[in-house]
Amino acid sequence: MAARLRAFLVDDEPLALTRLARLLAATGRVEVVGRAGDAAETLAALARLGADVVFLDIHMPEMSGLELAERLSQGIAIVFTTAYDQHALAAFEANAVDYLLKPIERKRLDRALDKLERLRDDPSRADTTAILGRLAAALRAAPAPFAERLPFRTRDGIQLLDVMTVTHFIARDRLTHAVTPTGDHVVDFGLTDLEAKLDPAKFLRIHRATLVNVDHVAEIQPWPGGRLLVRLKGATRTELEVSRDRVRALRERLGL
Repeated sequence: MAARLRAFLVDDEPLALTRLARLLAATGRVEVVGRAGDAAETLAALARLGADVVFLDIHMPEMSGLELAERLSQGIAIVFTTAYDQHALAAFEANAVDYLLKPIERKRLDRALDKLERLRDDPSRADTTAILGRLAAALRAAPAPFAERLPFRTRDGIQLLDVMTVTHFIARDRLTHAVTPTGDHVVDFGLTDLEAKLDPAKFLRIHRATLVNVDHVAEIQPWPGGRLLVRLKGATRTELEVSRDRVRALRERLGL
């Protein structure tokens, strides 16, 4: 039996890290040697631990996954995890870098692991630095369109949600909830992924745990500690806190 792949996981969303680690453990083919939420932590940990492969989120603060990948050892394979939709994935395919589209499916993960096991035993595998350069250029030339629908899971399978019906997304109980006037749906995206995937002219992060659709904002009012309170349209008149460091961005977005 082949030795298990030693994997290191990088994502600034703790929920995404937990889900990926669980999926990898279930395959029985991977040993997760560590995980990190930013570039500095990743580089320090890999210097100690080493790994065969890094599962790396593209959208992270301060240093993107692409920038971090360029600083990793040539001996480490890279699998990007991304919230890009199908319109942008041709860039990954064309440059022979593997990727996992969120929400990650077990069958797709197994195919990526098959490829990693083949590459581990192939001394002629492609130069990662050259591949990353071509990938970055392709992504800059063909940015992904903003998502109009998001998948969410039900007992009967996967359904699609029109994003403009979502009043806000909120991280609660280690899950991300898409809230609409008619219901609450759990989606397999963290808020950082959603910020990258959704139109920033419509969706604004107002709190570390909240992303609001500004078209659904009815009114705002001052709140203690330099914060604001947002009240949404609709019968429920949902109230959301705006953290002090995000007040200015909201006021600018609303033209106040």
